[in-house]
Amino acid sequence: MDGKRCRMARGGSDRADTRPSSSGLECAHRGAPLLRVEGLSIGFRMYDEDASSFFRAHRRERKVIDGLSLSIDRGEIVAIVGASGSGKTLLANAVMGSFEPNAVVSGDIWFEGRHMDADALVAARGTGIALVPQSVAFLDPLMKVGRQVEGSFASEDAEGRRARREELFDRYRLDKRVADLYPFELSGGMARRVLLCCALIDHPSLIIADEPTPGLDLPLALKALEDFRAFADTGGGVLLITHDIELALQAADRVAVFKDGTVVEEVPVSCFDDPALLSHPFSRALWHALPAHGFNVEDRRGQAAAGKPEDIAADRVDAGKER
Repeated sequence: MDGKRCRMARGGSDRADTRPSSSGLECAHRGAPLLRVEGLSIGFRMYDEDASSFFRAHRRERKVIDGLSLSIDRGEIVAIVGASGSGKTLLANAVMGSFEPNAVVSGDIWFEGRHMDADALVAARGTGIALVPQSVAFLDPLMKVGRQVEGSFASEDAEGRRARREELFDRYRLDKRVADLYPFELSGGMARRVLLCCALIDHPSLIIADEPTPGLDLPLALKALEDFRAFADTGGGVLLITHDIELALQAADRVAVFKDGTVVEEVPVSCFDDPALLSHPFSRALWHALPAHGFNVEDRRGQAAAGKPEDIAADRVDAGKER
């Protein structure tokens, strides 16, 4: 829907708002990022759990992501880092057009210069946008993994897809016999490599990698990141969601620090060379938490303490007085 605004609005109406937008025209006619997210907010409608009875409970909305903006250019890896439960996986689901029935979603998403509503995002799954999910439970337990990677649908190019799957299996050191196994017969690391193959099978433009390395030993984790890097270097884009900041810094171009449902700071990877280059206290706290930086004690403001016991004790006394 070039030249029109397609604002996602779930929870009230599933129809996209197609009112003209000058910002949409600007995005369509200039060199647009591969993925652009603006003002994304996601909440969930639920009943008040503190009500005296279910029948008297009022519905309320709990917002999880609030006013998030993010962009990914072609040839770029953007790493999303932050605490568990901050909404990173929810962001991945939103870009894939996957929403719970009680979700209330607002904001704008552009992909390859096109305004996307929920239906368009669903249509882009696989061929345009591919997901490497966080859980191996995404694999169908009743289907052999070779068929899952190749695709269970009828295809005129079945031989080509099989050859592509064999190429990916060879790249990630999966034996040919693995194609005839079921997911429960795989180790955790093997299952994660199969998920990665599923994402790469159709040559997508954008990969969303949601914690793709847990369960992989270091050489395979580095290999996975090398492949994401190679994918980006050929013109693709990668949204890398991870807790492993050290690993992400080896492959990413930019780091977006996620806290309380939004991006609090977005910087080039080089800014993580020195905490003085990071402006947000939470970003600096993440820097100091890295093993290479000595796990310095953090004070209540998220700034590194000097390390002197008397300073830390005084800080705790001050904090007690504030309470």
